[in-house]
This record gives sequence, C-alpha cells and structure tokens, in this order.
Amino acid sequence: MSGSGIVLVADTGPMQLGSHLVEAVSTLGLTVTPLDTREAFDGPAVLRTASWRLAGHRPLRLANFSARVLEVVRRERPSIVLATGLAPLQADVLREIGTLGAKRINFLTDDPWNPAHRAPWFLKGLPSYDIVFSPRHANLDDLIRAGVPRVEYLPFGYSPVAHRYEPATTAAERAAFHTDVVLAGGADEERARLVQPLIRAGLSVALYGGYWDRFPSTRRYAKGVLGAEGLRKVTAEARISLGLVRRANRDGHAMRTFEVPAMRGCLLAERTSDHVALFGSDREAVVYFDDAADVVDAARWILDHPLDRDRLAAQASEVVRAGRHTYADRLAAMLEAAA
Repeated sequence: MSGSGIVLVADTGPMQLGSHLVEAVSTLGLTVTPLDTREAFDGPAVLRTASWRLAGHRPLRLANFSARVLEVVRRERPSIVLATGLAPLQADVLREIGTLGAKRINFLTDDPWNPAHRAPWFLKGLPSYDIVFSPRHANLDDLIRAGVPRVEYLPFGYSPVAHRYEPATTAAERAAFHTDVVLAGGADEERARLVQPLIRAGLSVALYGGYWDRFPSTRRYAKGVLGAEGLRKVTAEARISLGLVRRANRDGHAMRTFEVPAMRGCLLAERTSDHVALFGSDREAVVYFDDAADVVDAARWILDHPLDRDRLAAQASEVVRAGRHTYADRLAAMLEAAA
C-alpha cells in the first residue's frame, strides 16, 4: 500500500523548477522527498562529456541514480513519484516503481524530440509513466504515439516567493540594473539573431544567463548569471523584458512568460498562440513582435510610451496573478489528475 507523500525527481537548485515544486508541496500541506537529478551527472568532466555526446545524451550515473530513486520509493512508499523534464530514470526502474503502487508522473519541461535533447534511453521509458504533462501543444500527439497512456497539457507557472516585485533599493543598484531591454535565459544562435537588431538600433541591452559571451555580437552585453534577488531587481528596473520561446523546442510559451509579469516587468513577447490566448491582443497586456524585422519597432513603441508601459506591466501582472498560475496551482492540477 502506497503512502500519501511525494517523491520529487528534479533539479532542485536555486531558481530551478524543482525548487519551485518543493515550495508548492509545502503550500499544499503535503510531504515531499526531493531527489536532485544533478547527482546523475556527477563525475569527471571528460567522462561526463563522452557519455553525453557518444551515448545518446546519457547522464554518466544514470543507473546509479535510478537505483537510488527506487530504493527511496521502496522505503518511503509514496503515492506519487513526480519527475520533471528528461529525468534520469531508466525504463525498468519506472516499471518497478509502478509495481510498488506509486503513480508515475512527468512534467516534461523540454521537447524530447529536439535533437539537442533527444535521448533514446529517455524515450524508451516514456510509456512507463502513468501521466505525462507537457507545456507545449506540439508534443501532445508525439507523446501519444510514443505510447504514453495519458497525456495532458499543462503550462509553466511562477513561484510567488521567487517571482515577486522587488525594485532596487539603492542608487548603485538602480544604476547597475537599469537598461532598456533585459533578457534572462541561456543563449543560442536563434536568440542572438533576435537580440542583434536591438543592439544595432542603439538600445541599451543586458543579457543574463549562460553562453552569451560565445557570440561576438552579444559578448559585450553578457552580464553573467543572476540569482533570484538580482533577477527580481533587474526585471523591476529594466524598461522592457524580452520574452522569447525556443523554436527548436516547438515552444508556445516559456517560463519567463509567467515569471516576468509576476515580477511586474513589461513583457515584449514573441507572438504565439499561447501568448495571445493568455494575454489577449497586442498592447492589451503585453506587446508582441513576430521576428527580428519588427522587434525594434515594438521595443521603441514601449520606450516612447512610458505610461502605456506601466499600464501593460500592471495588466499582465493581474492576468498572471488572478489566473491561478502558481506552481502550487500546477501541482494541484497534476495531483487531481492522478487521483
């Protein structure tokens, strides 16, 4: 007989989804045993790289970590094992967890058919989950064809603790964080191409996250990685927060879709069906752009209309905060579906 707790298999580092879900479990008054997936990637750098590149994006310690999860499930007897993303759980371990009476759920934060993520060992285990929730409509039919018994759409969300309004408190902070456009998130070629027109137009741009220094056009604007407090302050002080999706991931929205409005930033977002469904038409709660050809015009409109900018930030914040979009809401939806 399974118990009533949750075993969470996720990256629980600062500002990661796993940490937001731990907070959400507490909000709902439940008990959780978190198992940090970063353990599966421990080991010498050379071996980690070789396993990732030559063994189908396989974490170096996949078998060891899977066995540890199974050991914890046998001991704790949870009612739910909730994994996120390409969780390092082998197919045979997932099947064994099922025999112990726990519902196996995955909140699939990445597109597992994106070549950058595609991992045969993970795809093999997909049919052994009871329910897979995806924040992208494009994956739903793929998951059904992969043999997942139940597939549900579930958007990203935000943490009321991590993603709250917190402006800079000193002149030094205001000077450090004030900018025309801020983008928080890892770099790739597609994102660099969208940022370049803003830079060429003479707007002040600040890029936070990994890999921005790899591109000559964005290197001088790379600001490194911010913690939670810094992210809140730069969102409050920047005049525009850029909201991008990853086309290779077939995204309709991203985590920043909810996080920026929760922190009362003014969101300049790629026009997608998800964004329009959430925020309405252009300039109702956010400003949209379609591609690199019109991103500068959209940004300049915001900069030239400061009163509208404040209105948009307030309206988008209201949309997100009034719409039951916290990760506690997302967790409650998953648990209700699994009941």
